[in-house]
Amino acid sequence: MEITERYARSLKRKNLSAHTIKNYMNRIDHFTLWLRVPLENVTRHEIGAYVDHLLRKRHAPKTIICHLQTLHPFFEYLIDEEEAAMDNPVRKISLRLPKPLPRHLKDGETEKFLSIVRDPRDRAMFMLMLRCGLRVEEVAHLTLDAVDYRKKQVFVASGKGAKDRVVYLSDDARTALEAYMAKRSSKAKRLFLVQKGPMKGEPISVRGIQKRIEYYARKSRLPVSCHRLRHTFATQLLNADADLATIQDLLGHEHITTTQRYCRVVNLKVQRDYYKAMDLVMQKTQGTYGPGKSRFREEVKLIENEQRSHGWQAIKRAKRS
Repeated sequence: MEITERYARSLKRKNLSAHTIKNYMNRIDHFTLWLRVPLENVTRHEIGAYVDHLLRKRHAPKTIICHLQTLHPFFEYLIDEEEAAMDNPVRKISLRLPKPLPRHLKDGETEKFLSIVRDPRDRAMFMLMLRCGLRVEEVAHLTLDAVDYRKKQVFVASGKGAKDRVVYLSDDARTALEAYMAKRSSKAKRLFLVQKGPMKGEPISVRGIQKRIEYYARKSRLPVSCHRLRHTFATQLLNADADLATIQDLLGHEHITTTQRYCRVVNLKVQRDYYKAMDLVMQKTQGTYGPGKSRFREEVKLIENEQRSHGWQAIKRAKRS
C-alpha cells in the first residue's frame, strides 16, 4: 500500500467527511505528480518552487494556501507515522490574502429572485439557505426526519467540521417545505430528490442544487448563489439587531471572527449606534447642538426606522402570503 493510501485511511479514522478527504488527496496527488525528488527529501526549497509553480498556473492566493494547509499535516504524518527522517518543510505560510466582504442581496433583489422560483422543491431548498442560513452541502444532505414542523426546527447533522447544530424555521420557510412535501411521493430518506431524467428519485447532489440556482440567476439577471443567500440571511439578522453570538451559532461558525466579517457590510445597527453615540458626544462637548441638533436626531430616527423595516419586512411579507 502506498504512503498516500495509508494517509487517506488515517484521515478516515479522524472522521473527516468524504468530500474533505477527496479534496485533500487531490491536492496531495497534484503535488506528488509535480515533485521530482522523493517525499522524504522535500525541503522548504521544493515548497517554495511549488508555490511559484501554482502562481504561474494563475491559482488564487486562497487556493495556494489551501494546498499548503493540506501538505503541512501530510508531512507531519510522514514524520510521526512513517518515521521519515526530515523536518516539516511547510512551516510558515506567508502569502497575503485579500479579505473580501460577504456579498448579500438587497431586499428588492431577494423579492425579485423568490418571485420567479415557482418549483416547490427549489423554493424549499433556497428558503432553507435564506431563512435558516444552511450551506448548500447541508441542504443536499438533509433527511426527512431532520425537520420538526411542530417545533419549527431543523437538525443539521454533521455540518462543516462534522458538527451538529439546530436551526429554526421561519413561517415562510416552513410553508415552502410543506408545499414541497405535499407534492413529494417518494419514500426515500433524503429530503430533496432529483425530479427528472434517469436519476429521478435519487438524492439531489450539491452540484445539482448549484445548477438550479444558476438557472434562476440567469433568469432573474441577479448575482445569486447558494452562499450569497446564506450571506443575506446573516446580514438581515445583524440589521435586525440579532446578537453576533446568536448568528455564529445559527451559521455554524467555529470562530466568531468569521461571523464578525458581516459587521463590515452595510450595517444599519452600526450606523444607528454611531449617531446615538455622536449625539451624546456633542451634548457633552458643546452643551447644546445649535443648528446640528435636529439634524443628528433626524439621522438617528431615520436609521432606526430603516432598521426596523429591514428586520421585519420579510416576516410581514410572509404573513401577507
